[in-house]
Amino acid sequence: MPAPERTSLEAVVTAGRAVLEADGVAGLTMQAVAARVGVRAPSLYKRVADRDHLVRLVAAATVEALGERLAAVPDSGDAVRDLAALAGALRAFARSAPAGYGLIFVPGPAAARPDREALARASAPVLRVAAALAGPADALPAARTVTAWAHGFITMELAGAFALGGDVDEAFAFGVRRLAAALAGPDAGAGAGGVSRPR
Repeated sequence: MPAPERTSLEAVVTAGRAVLEADGVAGLTMQAVAARVGVRAPSLYKRVADRDHLVRLVAAATVEALGERLAAVPDSGDAVRDLAALAGALRAFARSAPAGYGLIFVPGPAAARPDREALARASAPVLRVAAALAGPADALPAARTVTAWAHGFITMELAGAFALGGDVDEAFAFGVRRLAAALAGPDAGAGAGGVSRPR
């Protein structure tokens, strides 16, 4: 009778995410994850092909968790309010899992990147709001603009780069309002696809 499996792929990925947050990408090794799940490193190869595969699984799980966080933001019918809520959810996720957040936004080897379908699922709420603000034809560039701005702000915040004082939360809210107004353009109003002007 074969010996029972001592760990599951889910446990390996969960351990990998914990190791990533504790020790960063450099510390995300087969040995570190094996130690956390209580097996020897060679046992992990029953579940994971190599370190690149491990990083990809952890990145994919992180993208999935981010997607769940964004999908939980309700559609209020007000695209400006929804943009603020989504940006806030992204910021909260980055604060709760900064190493994981960094992993999914930093280029890495192709073998370690999450697949496009996972990224598309996670991006769907942002694309929806971007389409409501800028129109369906401009949804993708609008969503990329939102993501690039939010990522830049969040990355600076996590790095402690806002050294001039002032209220960083208010600065984030200000940026979201201005970005929403810019994406909606001069013709947007309360009757245009549910978009209302930020106040």
